[in-house]
Amino acid sequence: MPQPVSRYHFTADWGGSRTGFAEISGLNIEIEPVLFREGASPEDQMRKLPGLRSYSNIILKRSILKGDNDFFEWINTKQMNQIQRRDITISLLNENHEPIVVWRVKSAFPVKYTGPVLSAGANSVAMECLELTHEGLTVVKT
Repeated sequence: MPQPVSRYHFTADWGGSRTGFAEISGLNIEIEPVLFREGASPEDQMRKLPGLRSYSNIILKRSILKGDNDFFEWINTKQMNQIQRRDITISLLNENHEPIVVWRVKSAFPVKYTGPVLSAGANSVAMECLELTHEGLTVVKT
């Protein structure tokens, strides 16, 4: 019988120098229902049809390391209405570091960079986040 997969061992190949992250979220797909009713319909209710598909923004969260400005550099590729787009691969790994589930993200680009919260009384790692929008999410069978 197959065992459930843990969610703590993963990587993201996003075009930067580091593939390890503390957290990745936003692997969501939604289909907007379209309400429809013909005027001659004897029923006093709407039908629901599948509408447009939409994708949530993906958030990559990681610790800050000295000399690694890849997040900041990517969001700063924006010039006028152009920005560097990248295809991204997010892999959930087994204990042998092999992919179990692989998500492919099409034409992603950053829409928000969040730097660390600095606090003199805290004893935690400084984290940064990069929020990405994209044009598609697929799951690859492994």
